[in-house]
Amino acid sequence: MEKTRRAVLPHKISTLLLLLGTAVAGVTLLFVTMDPHMISGGILAGGLDVHIYRDGGWRVLHDRALYIEPTHLGLLYTYTPFSALVFLPLLLIPWGAVTNTWMGLNLLVLFGVVLQSWRMLGYRVTSRLVLVSVLITLACTFAEPVRTTLYYGQINLWLMLLVLWDFSRPEGSRLRGLGVGISAGIKLTPLYFVAQYLAQRQWRAAATAALTFVATIGLTALVLPRDSYQYWTSTFFQSSRIAPDAHPSNQSLRGAIAHLVHGPAPLWLWLLIAVPVALVALWLAAALARRGEPLLSVTLGGLTACAVSPYSWGHHWVWFVPLMVYLIHRAQGRGRWWFAAAALYVAIAAWTYTYTPTWVSVGTFLLPPWWPGIQLLMNVYVIIYLLVLVGVVRLLRTEPPAPIEPIEPIILDVPAAEQVSHTIRPPKVVGGAHPDDDRPAMVD
Repeated sequence: MEKTRRAVLPHKISTLLLLLGTAVAGVTLLFVTMDPHMISGGILAGGLDVHIYRDGGWRVLHDRALYIEPTHLGLLYTYTPFSALVFLPLLLIPWGAVTNTWMGLNLLVLFGVVLQSWRMLGYRVTSRLVLVSVLITLACTFAEPVRTTLYYGQINLWLMLLVLWDFSRPEGSRLRGLGVGISAGIKLTPLYFVAQYLAQRQWRAAATAALTFVATIGLTALVLPRDSYQYWTSTFFQSSRIAPDAHPSNQSLRGAIAHLVHGPAPLWLWLLIAVPVALVALWLAAALARRGEPLLSVTLGGLTACAVSPYSWGHHWVWFVPLMVYLIHRAQGRGRWWFAAAALYVAIAAWTYTYTPTWVSVGTFLLPPWWPGIQLLMNVYVIIYLLVLVGVVRLLRTEPPAPIEPIEPIILDVPAAEQVSHTIRPPKVVGGAHPDDDRPAMVD
């Protein structure tokens, strides 16, 4: 007889000390690099986007138009009509408590992402793993994608957790694909993972994800016919609701092209680069999945979705969090991986620059444009992504496939086996090209 055994995180004092130091430093920097109550960016003075989410739910409840009227602070609602139905529970939270409540929930979801990442790496949940996950969660609050997600009250972490859960389901699970479909129904970017399921020949999961997404459209059309018609026939095609391509906040391949040409990126040039990159990334993700690297596979998919999207804000790149967990996992076997984890953390940290007493920028790509090497800094997330692609290629070429799951045999002595052979039965085996803008646009 056999039983499966999940790995246990090695007991290394060095790991705990490194993560503890990074967590303390990250939380400290989160509060001292900028006045936490500064209206233009203080971590405790945000909540803009979550209030817009709540207003979307309020408009559904009160039969108000979603897309042709301004919402909170004169900003436009840009998510799918299905998202407004999802945000209805936010109405249970008093308006003044929404910011802090959502931030607390986002922190819990961030912890869930870290813990789920460890589970996808094959680790058993123990008190030590929980402690390590808490430290990583705290440290990541100073990562720019996470910090801005917390500040704006974004939904990126929730969608990422849904996708991670989806890809952690057994291949024969009827639920596999459901999380991707629901995520895409809220925000279109996760549709990329339907292509990833197809690349991995997970036909059932791809179909489930696609049908779930279509179901979100159909359900919303029945409940909100006017808003659904407005969104899918007009709002969906209004690229003017997004910031200019060349804005430093556009951390995508199209944004990098625009930064280099100092103007709008030519559509043909963007497609000429983005399509081959997406195809290569799909092939690499499928190869990783076959080699028993499910976390790195889905993480590569999340990073690719950000890279090939026409416009990706910094907070879209929360997929750096599971990448960080993966690097720390590898560092348990080879210490040199700590250098990769440290380099990633420094590159994505929420470094600030004070332009005026009331205007502080957050993120490496928003540092002053007159600084040396600004083209590298301005495109830092795309550069990291390209380095990840190179690293994955090297990993696939130089390292043997990882075992999918460790097995520990249980050996019975022969007499005992003969005595119980009449009563023991073998166990049954069950298994068997419109950008997704999520930032509000100003009403002209």
